[in-house]
Amino acid sequence: MAPILSIWVLGDGKPGHKNQALGLAEALGRLRPCKIQQVSLVGIRGWFARLRAVTALRPSASLPKPDLLIAAGHATHPALLWLACIHRVPSVVLMRPSLPLRWFDLCIAPAHDFRRAPASTHVLTTMGALNRVQPSPTATRRGGLLLVGGPSATHAWDGDGLLEALARVCDEGGGGPWQLTDSRRTPLGFLERVRQRLPAVAVFPHAETPPDWLPARLAEAADVWVTEDSVSMVYEALSSGTRVGLLPVPRSKPDTRVLRGLGQLVNAGWVTPYSAWCPSRGLAAPPQPLQEATRCAELVLTKFFGGEGPPLA
Repeated sequence: MAPILSIWVLGDGKPGHKNQALGLAEALGRLRPCKIQQVSLVGIRGWFARLRAVTALRPSASLPKPDLLIAAGHATHPALLWLACIHRVPSVVLMRPSLPLRWFDLCIAPAHDFRRAPASTHVLTTMGALNRVQPSPTATRRGGLLLVGGPSATHAWDGDGLLEALARVCDEGGGGPWQLTDSRRTPLGFLERVRQRLPAVAVFPHAETPPDWLPARLAEAADVWVTEDSVSMVYEALSSGTRVGLLPVPRSKPDTRVLRGLGQLVNAGWVTPYSAWCPSRGLAAPPQPLQEATRCAELVLTKFFGGEGPPLA
């Protein structure tokens, strides 16, 4: 039996970053025995403060020496580099860092973060950000799920237009029942408008759902519609293996890495934009479940541990 792989996951408290880092760590755990230890840097500001905080954790008997370090978010980078140096273990940074790529042993980042494919052994590009969602081999898919975001750095908001699109999807999209949830960016009052216009849709405010609610619903839904500003939810839906449609929201910037990534998904047949949707044909099925976390975990094991994990002591 392979030895247990000790993984430290450094977090800055941001749910999206935690989702990515744990997505990779848990995928590693599905491939071989792992012990995952989360190290929090929440509320600690400044390079030296973060280094001191992590240094204080080293003597703790509750933390086994790491074999691998994983981190996401700029706030985690100084601690990641420091720990990798003192423990002499590989560092994996998720998303493109502002620091030089060569400072990290491996950078795993969405391909749309780069205008050109990086020619570096330090970089592994993915389709979208990693996440913790997996396809369910046993779930019977039925009904639909509507995922609503809100104004962002790349998109504006048109509540009236979105409400009309949601009404058409529910009226002509077939299937059902439909469930809808929002995000922290959704403007106040929009869910109440949905309840009034679409009383048959079950509305679940994101603030009132447990952490496992969305992955469970994604595993069950036959069709998932996502506002195109909610890029992370698009890739989570694809990771579940369901059919995915993009709901329209105004674009505030004509050319961004987010839109480039969405365009690649559309061109490759992974998702169906609302403008191209034909109710009689339904949403296009993705080529396969998008399992980027598993693919990256396999490559991490091969790169750093010969495909098996750390050597026996």
